[in-house]
Amino acid sequence: MENFEYRNPTKIIFGRQAETKVGEEVAVHAKKILLHFGGGSIKVSGLYDRVVASLKSAGVDWIELGGVKPNPRLSLVHEGIHLCKQHNLGFILAVGGGSVIDSAKAIAMGAVIDHDVWDFYVGKGEPTDALPVATVLTIPAAGSESSTGTVITNEEGWLKRAVNSELIYPRFSILNPELAMTLPAFQVACGAVDISAHLMERYFTNVTNVSFTDRLIEATLKTVIRQAPLILKNPKDYDAWSELMWAGTIAHNNLLNTGRVGDWASHGIEHEISGIYDVAHGAGLAVVFPAWMKHVMHHDLDRFVQWAVRVWNVELDVFNPEAVALEGIARMEAFFQSLGLGTKMKDLGIIDDRIDEMADKCTRGDTNLVGNYVKLDRDAIATILRLAA
Repeated sequence: MENFEYRNPTKIIFGRQAETKVGEEVAVHAKKILLHFGGGSIKVSGLYDRVVASLKSAGVDWIELGGVKPNPRLSLVHEGIHLCKQHNLGFILAVGGGSVIDSAKAIAMGAVIDHDVWDFYVGKGEPTDALPVATVLTIPAAGSESSTGTVITNEEGWLKRAVNSELIYPRFSILNPELAMTLPAFQVACGAVDISAHLMERYFTNVTNVSFTDRLIEATLKTVIRQAPLILKNPKDYDAWSELMWAGTIAHNNLLNTGRVGDWASHGIEHEISGIYDVAHGAGLAVVFPAWMKHVMHHDLDRFVQWAVRVWNVELDVFNPEAVALEGIARMEAFFQSLGLGTKMKDLGIIDDRIDEMADKCTRGDTNLVGNYVKLDRDAIATILRLAA
């Protein structure tokens, strides 16, 4: 196990009607805020009305900015930064899923600087300050409600890039499983895959003697595998939603990577797919992860066997470990398909060949190796993308 320091300052407020507490929580930090959200769904559901009523009751004023899209755009981030500076806003409340929260975090970093916030996303410096952010979560998936991460897409070049900083941990996050009950089945499926991917990025590590966090990750994966189908069968199942929503937060709040070094190559590869083709992140991960696994599994076959046996209940065969690992991958693919997602690029509607372009972007012109479990160059990433195709 590696040395580590761990803290997570995000206050979690979990349960039915938790969103009614948002005003009193925000008022602790600021009296004038940016209210950031996506499309019209929060207004149709009545969530918008409940949030603004709570803000009014607490004496909090707001300027609102809607319109966040999946794979959130830099242009809207720039608009939010302008509003924060123009109106001297001191806090950002994100009401929505991971895309809204990621956009809010980007605005928070950009509102306190004089240069373009995109600089941070391409490695030109690191943030030293940010406005405080909080969330009302509507989609369990990205884990942004309690993480250091934000991912933004720049329309110039269609580059999708990430920043990680403890400065953008949300001050608090409100998690009411009832808010997710109107999600379309596709978004439920994408969320389940996104959560699973966060777990597997951490699971496949070269660090030894991490059996405690191995077991925690395995248990969280098995929770997703059990609860997601129950939700698709009965979208009003509060208990199943509670399990999945909390699993999604734990999967990406950095607890499960303590003492270990995760991989993150699959996320990097998928960012190039969704950056160019604007596919849902979870749907892209369902395509990339099986291909990545088939490419790297011989690097540490024992770990893949352990994963297949413990997570997917594959029978151990000490005389044919490769077959055990491949069966685990096959069961994972079958699970993704049972949720209604494809596991090949054609299932995403991708028919033209920009594989070499994606591999080049991912490695910054073959100058940057991707991943930690196995270091991947441009040719390796192109090979994985062709497996996915």
